[in-house]
Amino acid sequence: MSYKIRNKEDYAASYKKSIENNSDFWEDIAQNFTWFKPWNTVMECDMKEASFKWFDGAQTNITYNCIDRHLEQKGNQTAIIFEPNLPTDKALQISYNQLHENVCKMSNVLIQMGIKKGDRVAIYLPMIPELAYCVLACARIGAIHSVIFAGFSSGALSARINDASCKMVITSDGSYRGNKTIDLKGIVDEALKDCPCVQNVLVVERTNTEIKMIKNRDHYLTPLIEAASSVHEAQAFDSEDPLFILYTSGSTGKPKGMLHTTGGYMIYTAYTFNNVFAYEEKDVYWCTADIGWITGHSYIVYGPLLNGATTLMFEGVPSYPNAGRFWEIVDKFQVNQFYTAPTAIRALAKESIDYVNKYELSSLKIIGTVGEPINEEAWQWYHKNIGKEKCPIVDTWWQTETGGILISPLPHISPQIPTFATNPLPGIQPVLMDQSGNESSENNVVGKLCIKRAWPSIARTIWGDHQRYKETYFTAFPGYYFTGDGAKRDSSGMYRITGRVDDVIIVSGHNLGTAPIEDAINEHEYVAESAIVGFPHDVKGNALYGYVTLKQDIENKELLKKEINQLISEKIGPIAKLDRIQFTPGLPKTRSGKIMRRILRKIAEGDFASFGDISTLLNPEVVEEIKNGKI
Repeated sequence: MSYKIRNKEDYAASYKKSIENNSDFWEDIAQNFTWFKPWNTVMECDMKEASFKWFDGAQTNITYNCIDRHLEQKGNQTAIIFEPNLPTDKALQISYNQLHENVCKMSNVLIQMGIKKGDRVAIYLPMIPELAYCVLACARIGAIHSVIFAGFSSGALSARINDASCKMVITSDGSYRGNKTIDLKGIVDEALKDCPCVQNVLVVERTNTEIKMIKNRDHYLTPLIEAASSVHEAQAFDSEDPLFILYTSGSTGKPKGMLHTTGGYMIYTAYTFNNVFAYEEKDVYWCTADIGWITGHSYIVYGPLLNGATTLMFEGVPSYPNAGRFWEIVDKFQVNQFYTAPTAIRALAKESIDYVNKYELSSLKIIGTVGEPINEEAWQWYHKNIGKEKCPIVDTWWQTETGGILISPLPHISPQIPTFATNPLPGIQPVLMDQSGNESSENNVVGKLCIKRAWPSIARTIWGDHQRYKETYFTAFPGYYFTGDGAKRDSSGMYRITGRVDDVIIVSGHNLGTAPIEDAINEHEYVAESAIVGFPHDVKGNALYGYVTLKQDIENKELLKKEINQLISEKIGPIAKLDRIQFTPGLPKTRSGKIMRRILRKIAEGDFASFGDISTLLNPEVVEEIKNGKI
């Protein structure tokens, strides 16, 4: 690829060109890919209306660029390594030729089942090869995939299916996660009681457990694949045709279906993968994320395959059968680039170092973090014990909405500063906004992180609600994309992300909106109201603290806590359960009725010294009562 940044001079020249001649910069990069029809314009950008077009008028197929164009030179190279949940089960090494055959067959199955361009397909699968095949097959035929993390509850699943009016669901009989077997098909059956839009369900056999199959709706995938032709010609789609919808939590109740389109997303994920991970021919790259999140979309599937890379998919968890599993896999496949979440690093750092020391890890060249800012203790442990003090750490910052990495160190180019995401990538102009809504032009400042001017992989809208998209991201600071994060810029212009500034809490790398969790709690017959805040957690980064006001006093409060968490699991999923629950006589509110979460966060953190002026609250006395009742 001709877009590799190899040194500081390359970075400086690329960044300068990307700012001064933005269209020319991205046009040069786009020339590295196969287009069936050229573009009329490289970029059309209206930040006030949140309207973006990249490579408008051009036609391409992202799956063709991920697979077909590599076949002549890399057909026998491994495209995907699949490492199953059990280390005793055989891993699969799927070549580009085999990937092509499987994706073509899956494409023909989808067509046979009546799926066509623009139809939405919900994919609720564990981390198995079929998940990648289904994603790529949807893209190949122009269907819009909506991958839903297979840890979400039936209620969360049905909400996402209905929001996008999905015509089909693809799931499996069950999934393995460590020593657990999860009944995915049962969860789908429950969800589909309220999803009239779904016509067909395709079922992958993974756990071979007994399941209920609904006649004329449910179909086992294997016989359909076996009967399908392995010949399918990739169709040409407009650069701005929708590629996928991916849901992310919002600060209001309803999750946001972020819509990404084809051409710009293709160019940006390929470019950032190649440079952030310094990928070279014959490297083995492993991102430990789930494809149910944007990290898996961009940096397990699309980014690596667009570069003809070998990408590893892992079905299991880092602690099973023991805390050495990650490092065993690194040595087993001689992984060169390793990309994981700070939560996983903190959890493994708490285990005996013997789990690390029994493995060489000598193949590693680059190690990375994603999902939340990494704390210095975890950074240092990772640097010393996994990177052996020789591997650069790429502490990446980006979002579901951005489609790809925006701020990150570049290996052997950027300085290594613990907890800092450091430099913006070419084409990205971060700015910090002060309390008055103006750009802070100097260094040594903190502010709200915004991005000036669009980049190719920016989400185009929220599915079905462009007004919400505009209001959420483009109205707080007109003319800018507001990330919802705060950041610090140091004396040398390096960026450190300080965390969310809205009512979204990052727990173990998952963005959890407080509103839907509170809605779930408030459904309990004994609950009057509730408020959720985050508090620091050694492993998760943040955990959830729930303040719950009851309609009447309840004797068995421990049972009630279990019932509340069970409600949350059913409505959202186990990832949203509360670590702590405190029953309160009321919640601190302004005279307009707004809950003062700032005070609740202070109490949850054990910081009782800096509540500020509470005399203007509607009920200032309740603060002391909550503080004294803290568990």
